[in-house]
Amino acid sequence: MDMSVFDLFKIGIGPSSSHTVGPMVAARRFLLEAGHLDEAVGVEAHLYGSLALTGVGHATDKAVILGLMGETPQDIDPSTVEDKLAEAELDGVLKLLGTKEVPFTARTGLVWHKASSMPEHPNGMRFVLKLADGSVIERVYYSVGGGFITAAGEAKTDAAAPCDEGGRAALPFPFDTMRVLLAQGQAHGLSIPAMLRANERTRMTDEQLDAGLDRIWGVMRDCIGHGLVTEGQLPGGLNVKRRAAKLWRQEQAAKGATNHLPHDAVNQVSLYAMAVNEENAAGGRVVTAPTNGAAGIIPAVLRYYAEDCRPSDPQRGIRDFLLASSAIGMLCKKNASISGAEIGCQGEVGVACAMAAAGLVAALGGTNEQIENAAEIGIEHHLGMTCDPIGGLVQIPCIERNGMGAIKAITAASLALKGDGTHFVSLDDVIETMRQTGADMQVKYKETSLGGLAIHVVTVNHAAC
Repeated sequence: MDMSVFDLFKIGIGPSSSHTVGPMVAARRFLLEAGHLDEAVGVEAHLYGSLALTGVGHATDKAVILGLMGETPQDIDPSTVEDKLAEAELDGVLKLLGTKEVPFTARTGLVWHKASSMPEHPNGMRFVLKLADGSVIERVYYSVGGGFITAAGEAKTDAAAPCDEGGRAALPFPFDTMRVLLAQGQAHGLSIPAMLRANERTRMTDEQLDAGLDRIWGVMRDCIGHGLVTEGQLPGGLNVKRRAAKLWRQEQAAKGATNHLPHDAVNQVSLYAMAVNEENAAGGRVVTAPTNGAAGIIPAVLRYYAEDCRPSDPQRGIRDFLLASSAIGMLCKKNASISGAEIGCQGEVGVACAMAAAGLVAALGGTNEQIENAAEIGIEHHLGMTCDPIGGLVQIPCIERNGMGAIKAITAASLALKGDGTHFVSLDDVIETMRQTGADMQVKYKETSLGGLAIHVVTVNHAAC
């Protein structure tokens, strides 16, 4: 497994990791790899499959233009996006990588192929750089979920880590299944977080790792905080109003009231998740966890751990949480997918729920077997979940699904911790089941907005209830 925890947890902007973050990265990478910018006289971006069908709702058009400008998801200020795009459209000129000016408008420079798909993944992109001598440079890229991109012909899994002479990351605890990871733990007497930490140390020091993990949690925590105080209407045309801030105020005001139900404390967790995904839907700063569409689940459960579980060492627990959860995300990405366009929302909310459940068990000192059990429960009870966003927007049902996924993750962790780690279905089996289920799922139920809620709900002037 040559992925890093920071491959799964990327800092970026909303509303989608596969449709916003990935295309932005791909557009910039294309220009860096193509070269010849001094000779450029024009550029086009062709979007296929799911990117074409739900691209406008997922801000793919904006992301591609920003990527061609040289912007990156982790560095761009979300508050500047609209001004940058408006200025470029008004001038009819795009500065490629911030330097070379070429004529460009979104109407002519972005081509949407809604009836066609590329061969390797539903999220295909073809970029064309036109040169002064009449020749062109073309490249094809795929956004394969979670902000990961590949060029045509590349393997699905990024190989970003230092590699040994055989081309594989030189990790002390290599694994490609949970069975192997559990065996490594038993053989060396180490927890899953400890093994993931050792693997990360082949890329960086402990201090760098901890600083990176702390930064990830800091962005997640800030995203929750901003979402809990921000009201208004989400962009996109559905007229969906933010709810997290209002519900949060009601929750705080109700504490101590005679009619405050015991289960109302759990509502806070769902509100944390909804706050994050409202921020995501508004194009705000989020962390892919492992995707933007499911970005609220892990932060919500992490805050629940830090504030409600009364840990003696919350900082260490949060780091262990992120390390353990990343192991689950790596296995799901490698052996199935985390792309809603490829296997439906089971690969987004389902995987995030499993990651959060495993992370919570690890943070609370559970065994490796209990960590696996929690993750398996999390995915098992999302199998078959479709990706059917109304209007192609990451709003309905996506925002509420994150709230429900966070609650399920806590339940899964509780069940696992109350057992001894033995369970009937292995995590490897349920990941393979998820992969097969996604392969059997009709395309219209996989982030195309051609089926499910997306076509059975009137979208004109629709207001969320």
